[in-house]
Amino acid sequence: MPTLQRVPANGIEIAYETFGERSAPPLVLVMGLGTQMIAWPDELCEDLAERGHFVVRFDNRDAGASTHLHGVPAPHAAQVLARRRRPPYTIDDMADDTIGLIDALDVGPVHLVGVSMGGFISQTVAVRKPDRLRSLTLIMTSTGSRRVGQADPRLFGRLIRGRIALDREQALDAVIETFRIIGSKSFALDEEWLRDVGGRSYDRGYDPAGYHRQLAAVVGQPNRTAQLARLDLPTLVMHGLNDPLVAATGGLALARVIRGARFVGFSGMGHDLPRELWPEFADHITALVRRAEGASLPR
Repeated sequence: MPTLQRVPANGIEIAYETFGERSAPPLVLVMGLGTQMIAWPDELCEDLAERGHFVVRFDNRDAGASTHLHGVPAPHAAQVLARRRRPPYTIDDMADDTIGLIDALDVGPVHLVGVSMGGFISQTVAVRKPDRLRSLTLIMTSTGSRRVGQADPRLFGRLIRGRIALDREQALDAVIETFRIIGSKSFALDEEWLRDVGGRSYDRGYDPAGYHRQLAAVVGQPNRTAQLARLDLPTLVMHGLNDPLVAATGGLALARVIRGARFVGFSGMGHDLPRELWPEFADHITALVRRAEGASLPR
């Protein structure tokens, strides 16, 4: 198992883990809303390391073992959406956390992979500090425009309310219930894996208030379309074609606006990372890294 490490970045402390050899091309994985780095499957991280990457996964602020802003109130997401309240921090701030981690690791420009909210963060890193990146992979995410990538309206209430569990078992039940709704209908629900990750996440740092602070940053994010159009960076966009939380129109919009971006759609995939697709994710990410590096990685 990887060793948990911490480093100061952007005025907070970021917890991270690594897989593979430090001398290999660095691949930094950015996780989504209210979700800890361990939701990047160990098997996927190990596969990517075996394919010749130095893999780094980390907890965003207000998640897992990174700094939590305890005591900082989170405005209701609807108020932020209506521009009546400001979030405690922004997606730009979370991008600066990621940039701080990249700089602290001192591994040079990295290949950045972001999923969902992690995709918002990764895009922001790319438009603000393109010199820190070698390539960009965006999974089930969107541009920030309210015209694309919108959730099924029936999910709004659930997303905004969240759910406060009274104990560990209730938290695990909430994880299963959530992925029954937003997950991939064409792939079996991996309940054993979800319960394992959900249990470890609860033990590492269950923080409903942190979720709402992150959510406020998400709903307050800007439309990045114009900035993305100026990117000149090898880019891969992967998206479930049956995603109810971030509609596939978001991924398609990213692929259209980012110069030279490649879009890969997965039929039957919702807003999750189905085990059956882990090898394909690794195939596509590795192909992008090879292209960006201009040389072959070990096969």
